[in-house]
Amino acid sequence: MNKPMDSQLEYKIMDKHSETNKKNQLYPVFLKLEQLNILLVGAGNVGLEKLHSLLSNSPEAKVTIVAPEVKEEVKKLVYKHPSCSIVQRQFEEADLDAKELVVLATDDPELHKYIKQLTTEKGILTNVADTPDLCDFYLGSIVQKGNLKIAISTNGKSPTAAKRIKEVLHEALPGELDDVIENLHKVRNKLNGNFDYKVKKLNRITKILVEKDNAANEKRWRKIATYSLIGFALMLIGHFIFSYLPLHQMATDTVTWYKTLDKNFHWMVLAGFLAQMVDGATSMGYGVTSSIVLQTAQVNPAAISAGIHTAEMFTSGASGYSHYKFGNVNKKLFKALLIPGVIGAVLGALLLVKFGETHIQYIRPIMAAYTLILGVRIFSNAFRSNEKKKFKRYGWLAGAGGFLDSFGGGGWGPIVTSTLITKGRTPRYVVGSVSLTEFFVTLASAFTFFTLIGVQNWQVILALVIGGVLAAPIAARLAGKLPRKASFILLGLVVVLWSIRILIKAF
Repeated sequence: MNKPMDSQLEYKIMDKHSETNKKNQLYPVFLKLEQLNILLVGAGNVGLEKLHSLLSNSPEAKVTIVAPEVKEEVKKLVYKHPSCSIVQRQFEEADLDAKELVVLATDDPELHKYIKQLTTEKGILTNVADTPDLCDFYLGSIVQKGNLKIAISTNGKSPTAAKRIKEVLHEALPGELDDVIENLHKVRNKLNGNFDYKVKKLNRITKILVEKDNAANEKRWRKIATYSLIGFALMLIGHFIFSYLPLHQMATDTVTWYKTLDKNFHWMVLAGFLAQMVDGATSMGYGVTSSIVLQTAQVNPAAISAGIHTAEMFTSGASGYSHYKFGNVNKKLFKALLIPGVIGAVLGALLLVKFGETHIQYIRPIMAAYTLILGVRIFSNAFRSNEKKKFKRYGWLAGAGGFLDSFGGGGWGPIVTSTLITKGRTPRYVVGSVSLTEFFVTLASAFTFFTLIGVQNWQVILALVIGGVLAAPIAARLAGKLPRKASFILLGLVVVLWSIRILIKAF
């Protein structure tokens, strides 16, 4: 009696599973394009998009582009990739010889159908732009973090949805994932034994990555215990304070002390807040923004200069910590910038104390002219596709940025951040990494100045620190949420305005 019912239930489960599979029956694979011969028919806007997709994932891919008219951007892209070639004429059947993949990207549907019929007869896999029914495979949206690569497919239903999911995943996945993969690769190579043993060993090592519930519960109870202990300690301290220092007397003393402060103290706090909002979100502009607000409040110029350089050490520390907490820091980039930046800052501070400030009028215009060019490039990159370029001179860049920041009175953010972003680095991780490094660079510079000339203008420093510390976590969160285009526009405007202001003052 039970067997027919069991068979019927099993059939229903299999039938339901079959219906689910019908939603998307594509089988994802990762091709070694550099080992295949690819034909791209069409070299307009769509052809450029397809070519960029192929080469951004496989720079050594061998692509032959056939089209009667070739867009200038396609020629530039091919020039950068010697493995590609252009045949400027109409498509011919002989173009399919020895080809293993074909991508069709013209505005001629009839030509697409004709070529697809030929490729089907020859057994060549084909992708046809904006025509899912003719496609043998799709070029999906791709998220890449170093060695990790994730392909997204909507079964050809909505490329826009795939693009949005790509953007979400790109922001959500930390840059350090590549470090995790590299470390696990090194662990795997060091393991002895057969394949079965290696799998079990790696499973034990990575088990902690998926045991989130137990770890979260343990962490939660540890927090509760810690907060309870802190609360009890604060109760004891409060009881002691209010027993010997009446609340009314404390309030009166606080008001009396506040009246002794500079009349512009609240403006100084606002200057620190606004300056850190700009600097935390863009990794530059702290000195410019705070200086403008303090000058508006008619604060003494000497107090402005000394206060900004000293307070920046504290605000950059808060900013760097906030960026690290929100996952905006690329550890490899941070390590590459740290030591050279510190050495440059110390050398710049020593030379500044020794030779005085007469040199600044010559150095700042040169630095501003350089950053003005970078600012224009950053702004223009907001309206272009992001293309990462090779850049290896991180040490020299950080050393120069640290040196000019101390010796020239500012420039770490505009020089280092602007240069890295124009090389195609992701703004979020550039801003976060440069901001964290800035703390150590500023600390080294400030320590050198303190050792040689001491501390002055403590009220300006205190006000800037209070405002900056309040703004740091807000600015760091903003840097992680800004879209790519908005980040480039904001960064470009800050750099251009900073550079123009320096040039106007110089000339």
